[in-house]
Amino acid sequence: MKFLIVLVACVALVVADQLPLTAEQRAKLREGGKECIEKEGITKEQAQALRGGNFDNVDGKVKCFASCFLEKANLVVDGQINTDEIQTKLSPLVGADRVKEIQAKCDSIKGTDNCDTAFQLYQCYYKNNAEL
Repeated sequence: MKFLIVLVACVALVVADQLPLTAEQRAKLREGGKECIEKEGITKEQAQALRGGNFDNVDGKVKCFASCFLEKANLVVDGQINTDEIQTKLSPLVGADRVKEIQAKCDSIKGTDNCDTAFQLYQCYYKNNAEL
């Protein structure tokens, strides 16, 4: 059950639940999420909070989980946002212009380290378009 709840959080991080993904792509995302869950050791409550947009009381594990998963999804590379991949994955959902608006607000965010940056990017994208 814990894996399923955290997997849902993973999917929310990359909007994979709304994208037309192949079975192979979904399996790769699940595996990446599982690896990041095990690596960072986040709890069920932390995953539910992240999925639901509750960004209060987030610890370093959750931030590093976000970084790990976004890296595995190729949305962040070496702590830097992958703008082309963001456009590719989100444009079919909300349109290229809307994605560019969100990118203009979010993509320059820099945290104290790669984990913090990834978490802040996720938070910004979430707050600027919660349905993503």
